[in-house]
Amino acid sequence: MPTAWPAPRHLAVGRGHRMAWREAGRPDGEPWLLLHGGPGSGSQPGQLAPLDLRRQRAIAPDQRGSGASRPRGGLQGNHTPALVADLEALRVHLGLERWAVLAGSWGTVLALAYAQQHPQRVQRLVLRGAFALSRREIGGLLLPTRQTLQRLGVDPGWPAQQGKPLPVALRRLIQLLQSGTPGVAALRVARRWALLESDLAERGLRRGARHAALQGRPGLAVATRREWAALRRRFRRAQALARQPRRSRVDRQAHAKYRVQAHYLRHRGFLRPGDLDRAVQALARQGTPVDWVHGRFDAVCPPANSRRWAALGGRLSLPLSGHLGHEPDLLAALRERVLGAPA
Repeated sequence: MPTAWPAPRHLAVGRGHRMAWREAGRPDGEPWLLLHGGPGSGSQPGQLAPLDLRRQRAIAPDQRGSGASRPRGGLQGNHTPALVADLEALRVHLGLERWAVLAGSWGTVLALAYAQQHPQRVQRLVLRGAFALSRREIGGLLLPTRQTLQRLGVDPGWPAQQGKPLPVALRRLIQLLQSGTPGVAALRVARRWALLESDLAERGLRRGARHAALQGRPGLAVATRREWAALRRRFRRAQALARQPRRSRVDRQAHAKYRVQAHYLRHRGFLRPGDLDRAVQALARQGTPVDWVHGRFDAVCPPANSRRWAALGGRLSLPLSGHLGHEPDLLAALRERVLGAPA
């Protein structure tokens, strides 16, 4: 079975957008649609980890403006209804009747929107670290305390500060990131945004390692500490990069990612209040199996999101982990849900 991360193919989806997508696994296996987070980040090889590619087929698209999709960072015609239409166009292109959906973080929003629009095309869902697009979540990422900024080595020039209204902060971020070619200010914003994301991810890993040790799970504690150490090394490299005056390929990718992300956050995912609740309730009425898997110490998306929605319908797992899908206990829970019987 092909298991290496394949080169992307492209599908024209309108308004000048060409959606990239990749396939791996058994060509005639159970099809799984993999939806990345972000928005704006793109699919990653680690998304394949929960699947058994000897008997399952993975289909991993990059959403508009993200990853290998073109134009990268493009905002025109880029909104959630368009992303839903793109997924349906890909399903038709592949000749699939139905597929299961594995999504994480922002990808859970897109998964719920797609399932509500095309319920007959979704076999089941496994949703990791569900994102509710709440003011608390967005503000927790974009409005760090002054102490956090100082601890990260980020200067006070970050345009989103505690005490500033969130819509004002988002408008300022979009103004700085709107250019297709990053200037000095946009470069600084993208680098700092990446550091803030890494800091939140590290918090969850650190707490997961500590609680695994407290609960008498030494193997899990060691594995989680190893992931934490790897994240710390990447974080230190990012801090060093943030001090470099010259742009790199990583900078260009980050600029495109955060352009898209700011665009979606400012518009609250292009959803109306209550849309996600209505989508979860519709899935419960239809009897569509949903597994909610959420790291107990997730500092990006609060576990209360999945707890609340699982109470409306589905099965809940709360592993000793943070937000990242490759954390040991979270990955084990995802594998159990993807490879086992549906909820």
